[in-house]
Amino acid sequence: MDAVLRNFKLIPCPAGENCKAANCQWGHPPPKPSSASNSAREDEGQENDGPRKRRRMGSETEDHHQPVPPHSLVTTASRPVSPPPLKRKVPAGASSGSRSLLNQAASSTPTRTKGSEEIEGAATSQQSARSSISRPTSPSSSTPAKPSSSVSVKKPAARKPEALNPRHLKSSAPATHDFRFKAIKMLHEQLERLNGELKKSTKAEDNKLVLTQQELIWMALDEEEKMATEKPSIYQNVIKNRIMSLKRSKPEQWKEQREAELQRTQAREALASNGKPANPFIGPEVKIDTGMEPADEVAFVKKFLLTPVENLTSHGYVAVAPSEEEIAKARDAEESSKGWEICDRCSTRFQVFPGRREDGALTSGGNCVHHPGRAYFDVDQEKRYRCCGSAVGESRGCTKGATHVFKASHPSRLAALIPFAETPANDQAPKDRGVCFDCEMGYTSRGMELIRLTATSWPDGKELLDILVNPVGEVLDLNSRYSGVWPEDFRDSLRSDEPVEWDEKSRQVLKQEQDNENRMPRRMQMVSSPVAARNMLFALIAPETPLMGHGLENDLNAVRIVHPTLVDTILLFPHRRGLPMRNGLKMLAQQHLKKIIQVDTGAGHDSAEDARTAGELVRLKVQERWNRLKALGWKLEGGVFTEPGSMSTGAE
Repeated sequence: MDAVLRNFKLIPCPAGENCKAANCQWGHPPPKPSSASNSAREDEGQENDGPRKRRRMGSETEDHHQPVPPHSLVTTASRPVSPPPLKRKVPAGASSGSRSLLNQAASSTPTRTKGSEEIEGAATSQQSARSSISRPTSPSSSTPAKPSSSVSVKKPAARKPEALNPRHLKSSAPATHDFRFKAIKMLHEQLERLNGELKKSTKAEDNKLVLTQQELIWMALDEEEKMATEKPSIYQNVIKNRIMSLKRSKPEQWKEQREAELQRTQAREALASNGKPANPFIGPEVKIDTGMEPADEVAFVKKFLLTPVENLTSHGYVAVAPSEEEIAKARDAEESSKGWEICDRCSTRFQVFPGRREDGALTSGGNCVHHPGRAYFDVDQEKRYRCCGSAVGESRGCTKGATHVFKASHPSRLAALIPFAETPANDQAPKDRGVCFDCEMGYTSRGMELIRLTATSWPDGKELLDILVNPVGEVLDLNSRYSGVWPEDFRDSLRSDEPVEWDEKSRQVLKQEQDNENRMPRRMQMVSSPVAARNMLFALIAPETPLMGHGLENDLNAVRIVHPTLVDTILLFPHRRGLPMRNGLKMLAQQHLKKIIQVDTGAGHDSAEDARTAGELVRLKVQERWNRLKALGWKLEGGVFTEPGSMSTGAE
């Protein structure tokens, strides 16, 4: 009991100097001895092992116990004090002596044990702090004394070795200990098998990818713990799928995973070292130089790179506007359905009420639980969602929408809302310029409608048009995460169906304003309808103007345009499996332009960035195709492309 009570002497009394208790069990500052007694004690090196008694107060009886300096309790320790000293905050009312006592107790130097390096680092810091507090400063100086230069820097502790045993979870375990142990063991066996195959490689670069036995144990424990804590309701299915996925994995796939993990680690280290955003995976951006004038590039596109829309009607492209009979049938079918649709996100059947129901509702069916990200196949050939990384079938969804939404895609039904129109002749459209355009769509009570239209000139990339569009139906969801259009943009928009010129001063004022979401506020022009937006685009193009973009069938159908001169980057850079499979614009930009776009900052996509990126991909294809043609003997003379072995012909 005496040993236990002695430990309380290491903790300062909460009452400080105001304590009136007799034989208080807490620590109190020692009496201030004279300078002579201090020097005598130092010479003798006297140390007492008994507990220190606090200073006798004037109203108390005399205490005959000799007070013991507090440092004697620390220097004589041969093993860690149990329980160890706590890192308590000193009360605001505690005296300087109490603070000194706490610092001395925390700065003890017990025998090296597990975690002793951290204790030594903390003790050194507190010793330095104590010396700076007790050191008097001159009255004229308000700057605190600098800490001692001998303060040791605390090094990060090495990761503790672990055994192949399930970790203790703060929450309830999703399965029994036996199941978790067997699952971890099977998971570790597959990781060890793949690591062993990689170890057999004779390549020097593969040796960096090999894991030690302890690292394999850590990997198995980390994966199992993550599944148990993040997906407890489906834990057993998830870990079984992971084990089966590893069983099916080949050494080549495991090597790709290890290389990707090594690259991510190096990227994190690079970002931590310089504090600047970087992407070490893709390298510097590609510089495009076709060696031709802009007018020659447009002529080259018309002659060699046009998209044959007539052969792509089965993939959503509209080459001929639907007839009146087809439109009438679509309207009759829509009326007979009485508003019943299938949700485009969760595939739930629900009813939509254009113009609102009597109670003000626009849809039925309640909330929409879904995965907003598309599914893809990872390196293990397992299908996962990009939004949350969960495997397909593991959960119903990771996002909850306020309402269900739908999308109409058949041309006749689209024409029932807004008729298609062919691009009219336009003598004012420049003939030495192409146009890149991109549309953003949102969900309304009439399906997915156009809400933003952006057009840039090609090949220079200058902005020609960037407007918001007031849809026909009531807005259900602006799809802001992807469209980049927010309710504030609609609220602050400038309503006009005539082109609006923004002077540079107004743009600079807008750029200086930042909202709370770290998103650039914009005051954009909004037109009254999709038809008004289409008319503004028609003012920029003619039937022979190359209209460029990525996945043009969606953009053309949103604006209801039938255009004969198209260049779609999906067909310029086709998927290896062919249509309907297609490469994303973000992936094409990384792979071919070494450029990062559509960064997930929460603000959504930028249609102007997407339009310019599609134009850069077209220019890259022009450069590649022209270099091949020149190698075959083609020539460009006076704006005319000459085929080898024939007379010059005008560019179409």
